[in-house]
Amino acid sequence: MSNPQQLRYSKEHEWLSAAEEGVSAIGITEHAANALGDVVFVQLPEVGDTVTAGETCGELESTKSVSDLYSPVTGEVVEANQDVVDDPSLVNSAPFEGGWLFKVRIAEEPGDLLSADEYTAFAAG
Repeated sequence: MSNPQQLRYSKEHEWLSAAEEGVSAIGITEHAANALGDVVFVQLPEVGDTVTAGETCGELESTKSVSDLYSPVTGEVVEANQDVVDDPSLVNSAPFEGGWLFKVRIAEEPGDLLSADEYTAFAAG
């Protein structure tokens, strides 16, 4: 498993892209996608929703279980990935590309996000 170096990671297994004009994409890691199994349903926050770092903001359902989705940052949702809602398997097949979940205009970013190397060590853990 190779975690992209340019992303930051939460201990809840979400990733966060570098902010462009204050907006970052959020998804789940390959490690989390593999642990979940085949994702068959995705419930994402809606545009305009406020998400809070460390709080539940959606749900992922797989053939194995249902898992809460947590936001790694606080801010306002500006886009939800409709492609993932229509085809949840993108979470498994392309967790760092087409399988991103939503974009948020960041109001506050916690200081405990991990680098790729730190996350890899944490996930191996």
